[in-house]
This record gives sequence, structure tokens and C-alpha cells, in this order.
Amino acid sequence: MQKPTLNCDMGESFGAWTMGMDEAVMPHVDCANIACGFHASDPSIMRRTVAMAVSHDVRIGAHPAYPDLVGFGRRSMNCSAQEVEDMLLYQIGALDGICRAEGGNLSYVKPHGALYNDMMRKPELLRAVLRAVARFDASLPLMLLARRDNREAQSLAAEQGVKLWFEAFADRGYDADGYLLPRHQPGAVHHDPERILAQALTFAHGEPLIASDGSELYLQADSLCVHGDNAESVAVVARIRAALDAL
Repeated sequence: MQKPTLNCDMGESFGAWTMGMDEAVMPHVDCANIACGFHASDPSIMRRTVAMAVSHDVRIGAHPAYPDLVGFGRRSMNCSAQEVEDMLLYQIGALDGICRAEGGNLSYVKPHGALYNDMMRKPELLRAVLRAVARFDASLPLMLLARRDNREAQSLAAEQGVKLWFEAFADRGYDADGYLLPRHQPGAVHHDPERILAQALTFAHGEPLIASDGSELYLQADSLCVHGDNAESVAVVARIRAALDAL
């Protein structure tokens, strides 16, 4: 099994409001998922975050979302497949332009929040996301949730000629099928740094995770995610980095 990369959602502040601890996290990650203005961020924050990623030689990913600043993109919206495709093209294009201005390159796409979860359960939305990526630049991988069975996602990606990067979350709880537990459920978000580190190493070693129903869950992950708005995850990110480097 290839050593997974480490990624984090970043650039999620907005105007005078600060979200996450990007400066503390950026030196330790391989990939920065940068918000594109729909669920968080603004042009100045996007540019500053891109410049920070370039300075640390971190790969830049577009982190598009539903247009939901108030709900931080964590509320599902009744958007058609065409609307999802359009809004992804808009957001990916905006971040790509800033990357070019700062001497960087866009390396992949990873949807955010409710859009990310919705596309994993609704094939028509995943197909729309894949279509947007393919039409913008088919060489860009799409980062999405690793589940117990990834065959449907792989089949849809093959239709569009898009490469997939599967990811697992060091600080989130899972159900038996490999879906993330809804954030309102107990155990959905881990707040113990030792547990977050242990879960990251479980994925990195290809070992089974214990799902919410007590079953063993094997997930093949190309990348591990820690959340920049989870203080406990940020506190342990340097230790995760060191552990991955030691593999």
C-alpha cells in the first residue's frame, strides 16, 4: 500500500472572521483544499492561502461547495445536476486564476461539506461533479470519500476519464458502509488527539477501523484528511506528519 498524503481544508476565513489555523497546519501537509468563496473565503483570503501553499510547496486543491456562507456549506441544497456542474466550474476557475497569478498550479478538486456528502449518495450529483472536472481539466484528480465499496464511483469516473483520489478522515466517525456519521450524532467528530493520531495510523497501515455498529471497516485511502477548524486535529497534525514520514 502506498503511503497516503496528508490534506487539510484551508482558506476558510471570511472578511474579518477567522476560521482554522492555516499558518500552523500548512508546513505539515501535502495538500491544501482551499475554499473558493461559496461556503467560506473571499478573494483576498484565497490569494493569501494560495501564496502560503506555494511558499511551502504544498499541492493546491479547489474546495468548491454549495452557495451557503451562513451554513458553512454544511446544509444540503436542492440544486440540480446542471447547477452543481455550473457552480463547480465557476469556483474551480476562480481558484485556478489565483493560482496562476501566484505562480502555482491547481492540482486536484475536492468538494466540501454537504455537497461532498450528497454526491457520495446521489450518482447524478457525482456525475455532475465529474463532468465539471473533466470539462475544466480532465487531468485533475477528484478527491472523494473512500468507502467499503468504491466500484460505483470508479465506474462513473471512468465514464468521464477522471482519476480518483480516495481519502479517509482521521478525526471523523464512520458507519458500516464507510459513510461519515452526521455531525449531530455522538462520535461523529473526534476531539481526543490520541484517538485522531491512532485513526490516522490505522488508515496508513491498511488496518480495519471499528465502525459505529462495531463492525470492522477497511478503507483504502490515497490521502488522509485533518480538519483545520478542529483544534484537536491541528494539535496532533505534526505528529501525524512525523508518523507518515516514518512509514
